[in-house]
Amino acid sequence: MQSWDFKSLVLCNEISLSKIAAHFGINKKFKWEDPLVLHDNGLKGIVKGTENKWVYIYAFGSIVFINMEFHEIQDTIKYLKDVDPNLKNSFANNYQDEYRLEIDPTYDFALYNDLMTSNEFMPYHLDIISMILAKSTAFDKIEADTDKLLDSIEDVINFLEKGKFNMSDEQIAKTSAKVLRFKYNTISNLMLLDKPSSAWDNEDIENFFMLMSGLFDLKDRFQKISHKTQILQDSTDVFASLTHERRGTKLEIMVIILILFELIIGIAEFVMRF
Repeated sequence: MQSWDFKSLVLCNEISLSKIAAHFGINKKFKWEDPLVLHDNGLKGIVKGTENKWVYIYAFGSIVFINMEFHEIQDTIKYLKDVDPNLKNSFANNYQDEYRLEIDPTYDFALYNDLMTSNEFMPYHLDIISMILAKSTAFDKIEADTDKLLDSIEDVINFLEKGKFNMSDEQIAKTSAKVLRFKYNTISNLMLLDKPSSAWDNEDIENFFMLMSGLFDLKDRFQKISHKTQILQDSTDVFASLTHERRGTKLEIMVIILILFELIIGIAEFVMRF
């Protein structure tokens, strides 16, 4: 029996593959869905015993390690941080997932939540499983970030229910910026739903990709995120509208005060004449 153990984690929001690839002497223009794959020679000097070990690095911040121990994963992350200083302040977090592939002539093809079995190994198995696992962990982070933003928005809504709106213009601007930045990053990750270029030319790869995508509910999870981001956008639009109205009300009050002040001055001048 042959087996491959996958572990995926999110390191940051975005990784510059070209910069890391150049360090390894790889001159390639990476598309959004194309990973940088380190294997054999690429892993020499990073871990001991590179046979049957792979590292898949994705532009959207996820990294998948195959057949690597915990200390080897940590050594690889440290090495990547030395290569790209922009990753220095990035740390592997709780957004992690694992999967296992087992191949044996006596096995039937089957997909489970944490295991795939088959009687035949295909080279694209590693590519597709790594991609799906990387996308799944990226969605985990996006989902958590969405919920955090919704919680902060809910606090403001609770004040509104009491007839209060105590957010300053600066707070409104910062909240709107967070939502816009989050929405921008999410839109950038729209590529998370795209199938790999190899799937367009190979029906077997496409079918396997669709099976794995369905197993990890990528489409449904993305739709839920899209719905939540729309709620965030609608909420910030309301806050901005309330801010404009509040500012308009203040201006109206100031105009009324100025008019009254002019009237008082006019009356005072009239009285002083007599």
